[in-house]
Amino acid sequence: MQKGEMFLGWSTKEDIRKRGGSGGLVTSVLAAALDKKLVDSVVVLKKINDFEAVPVITSDVNEVLNSAGSLHSVPSNFAKLIANKNLKVALPAKGCDVRGIIEQGKRNTIKLDNTFIIGLNCGGSMHPTVTREMLEVMYKIRPEDVHGEEIEKGKLIFETKDGKEHAITIDELEEKGYGRRESCRYCTIKIPNNADLACGNWGVTGELAGKATFVEVNSEKGAELLQNAVDAGYVQIQKPDEKGIAARARIKGAMEGLSRKWKEKVFIPMDNRLEYFRKELENCIDCGACKTVCPTCSCGDVSKCTEFHYRGDAYKMSMYHLVRFLHLADSCIGCGQCTDVCPVDIPLTRLYRRFANPVQEELKYEPGMDLRRPPYFEVKLND
Repeated sequence: MQKGEMFLGWSTKEDIRKRGGSGGLVTSVLAAALDKKLVDSVVVLKKINDFEAVPVITSDVNEVLNSAGSLHSVPSNFAKLIANKNLKVALPAKGCDVRGIIEQGKRNTIKLDNTFIIGLNCGGSMHPTVTREMLEVMYKIRPEDVHGEEIEKGKLIFETKDGKEHAITIDELEEKGYGRRESCRYCTIKIPNNADLACGNWGVTGELAGKATFVEVNSEKGAELLQNAVDAGYVQIQKPDEKGIAARARIKGAMEGLSRKWKEKVFIPMDNRLEYFRKELENCIDCGACKTVCPTCSCGDVSKCTEFHYRGDAYKMSMYHLVRFLHLADSCIGCGQCTDVCPVDIPLTRLYRRFANPVQEELKYEPGMDLRRPPYFEVKLND
């Protein structure tokens, strides 16, 4: 097994295949890594219900196996969770989580060589409170009746426990203010190839659809992680057919195209940028929540931005935000965490991305590129 190979895989444990998404492969790979001492700990989401969970770091294989199952809209911020803990750890991660982890690695708060990242294909995440309301208002179903969800052919599909599927187009939902977070709509990282493994159901066709995971090996660590699970008897794998590989590429392309359209729609040119930023930030109460949750921030409680965190400087715009704009110019990953936690509903992610987009485009650099893996560094920074 080596970098660049692709497989279809599923858990050998019947219970995990039934409870886990797409055959439970990710859960089983994580459990095998812990069981066979490839890592000392694993990060999982401990479920409270289908819409609530808390991230935990565990060394208990059974706790990993018990975490199997879909979570319909649970935000995660694993980069901050494992930073400064000196762990040899394996964890699942959406595209923005992967980028946050790598950014923390560049800041020496995470040892990337000791971190095994299973990347999850992502068409976008949803806020749990908004999702519950959307299910009741748009789908006319009770949130507690939801068993699973999927994005397919431009539709957001929820399956209820009675086996029925309920589908509405993403465009219709988002026109009504529901659906994915705004930052997810214009995110173009759909398959996280900067993770050690990239996993998802895109490209799983035929009788295996819904019962297996499409896995792409992106690094030597990824090959080791998957091979360990196979050797330990936790998963089975087989090669995908050309039809599945092509289908995965088509879905990826369609999702990226939709994201580019959203990006053009959200980030329209403006005449007075300074006045725009000032107006959007005028209700800031200086709580610091945005900095606390930011996956790429590693400067701690005492930093240059917090030195300016008081209302006395806010005649035009708080210096706190001006410093953070500069801090995030080359590292904002657009995860949406800051917008989620802002108590006065400032669209912070949009502001940070509006500032960061031209900087990152000029550098031809995207946050979360693993600079240890050519050709990212040579092609993106020096061409």
